[in-house]
Amino acid sequence: MIYIILKLLGSLALLMYGMKTMSESLQKMAGPQLRRILGTMTTNRVTGLFTGAFVTAAVQSSTATTVMTVSFVNAGLLTLKQAISVIMGANIGTTLTAWIMSAGFNFNMGNIVFPFFILGIILIYAQKSSRKSGGEFIFGLCFLFLGLATLRENAADMDLGNNQEVIDFFARTGSWGFGSTLLFLLLGSLMTMCVQSSAAVIAITMILCSSGALPIYQGIALVMGENIGTTVTSNVVAMTGNTQARRAAMAHMVFNVFGVIWVLCVFKPFINMVCGMVSYDPTSPAADPRQLSVVLAAFHTSFNVCNVLILIWFIPLIEKLVSIIIPKKESDDEFHLQFISGGILSTSELSILQAKKEIFAFVNRTKKMFDHVKLLYDEKNESEAVKLYSKIEKYESICDRLEIEIANYLNKVAEGRLSDSGKQEIHKLLREISEIESIGDSCFNLSRTLLRKSEKKVVFTSETDANVHIMMDLVQKSIDQLDVILHCQENITSEIDKSNNIEHEINNFRSALKEQNIISLNEKQYTYEVGVMYMDFISECEKMGDYIINVVEAHCETTKLA
Repeated sequence: MIYIILKLLGSLALLMYGMKTMSESLQKMAGPQLRRILGTMTTNRVTGLFTGAFVTAAVQSSTATTVMTVSFVNAGLLTLKQAISVIMGANIGTTLTAWIMSAGFNFNMGNIVFPFFILGIILIYAQKSSRKSGGEFIFGLCFLFLGLATLRENAADMDLGNNQEVIDFFARTGSWGFGSTLLFLLLGSLMTMCVQSSAAVIAITMILCSSGALPIYQGIALVMGENIGTTVTSNVVAMTGNTQARRAAMAHMVFNVFGVIWVLCVFKPFINMVCGMVSYDPTSPAADPRQLSVVLAAFHTSFNVCNVLILIWFIPLIEKLVSIIIPKKESDDEFHLQFISGGILSTSELSILQAKKEIFAFVNRTKKMFDHVKLLYDEKNESEAVKLYSKIEKYESICDRLEIEIANYLNKVAEGRLSDSGKQEIHKLLREISEIESIGDSCFNLSRTLLRKSEKKVVFTSETDANVHIMMDLVQKSIDQLDVILHCQENITSEIDKSNNIEHEINNFRSALKEQNIISLNEKQYTYEVGVMYMDFISECEKMGDYIINVVEAHCETTKLA
């Protein structure tokens, strides 16, 4: 018996590994397409619903879709309302898994998977990345069906339908009426939380029901518990996310808990209706227990479809409810990473989007730094100037920290299962954040020059003062144009040309001022100390222009890869 139990656990492990491999390989093959689908096909609740169902059916994991969605909300790529509709769709898409398992229990797939292992290994050793991912998908599918076939054989070896102890246990617990339903509901939730796989719990339930040991009503209570237990993963993932991400995960739990509550109110009539749909009579002694895997799959589908049909009209109400449950709290550190965190690494391809969103926020912080530099230049009050300098210094240390944190995040993402284009994209993003941090360094260098100018009581002439303002205006134009390019969806080539033109203006103006400075010093229009500080400031502005154009170039290379 111990050996049979170990074989059972091994079969479950094989099934779970097959599901995981299938899901990851599909996400790897279709990563950019999935990003585009989730990012654009959620314009209203209906399209969001179909998007969630399609993506989940494709990757064979509602957990993956839900975690992706929570990550998207965390990154600001989806609103909470859009995310709720996607999560509802994911609950429908995941019902395909139950039908696949039902097919595996009714037809022995174990003998036909081995030729496909050969095909899978051939594709895995192919040169093209897409073929490798295709081979991994075939391997995952084969492991899934092999696990199901082994589970079926183990269930027959255990002969649970004739095991008196098992039958007596389910008979005792089944005589508690509504308490029995609640017990199995709780067991299903706990089992799913422990194994972190609703597929494994459904497989166990199908084994118990198909063997005739577990009555259909308790089996369906286990499946209902699985629907609650599977929400734990997204809530755990969202714990390190922002408020909106935690609300999206909570909406997933609210959706499933509400569904369980209303089904409990019409428990037996609803189950009898589902049994009638698949021509199974739960009261008949002659009913074939092997058909119960089909009943469970039909219930799983009916439960989720009916729940969606009821709740899709109340998405705004669900949004308000989760907002009350999880109130917004002000961040203790406004400069901490806003869109990515160590806990949200759902899928490597999709995590790149979160990093991009954080990079946009990084650029906005450097823009604020330069705004403070301009204020510092015009500030005449010494104490106010010191405050502005301290603020810029704080921003500079934050920029250093942001570069490290985003880079560490990207390196973690790179350790995952990435396509070749995804790996190249990460390389370009790392270059991007390095250049953005250099913009912050330039802002700090400008502020140090201005502080030194203030301490030494150096005063620029009206001509040099005007030239400094012209240079700062050019740099401001360059930063503003960078922001346009980062958010540009089309006609990016013309925007890049504008950025290059501004960069040429900055370089030409710096060169002209450098020559004019030598002439002015020879004519003693101002002191050498004034000339040094003046050119230090102008040269640093020109360097900043170089860093900005470097960010533009890195971003454009990344955009081509995406």
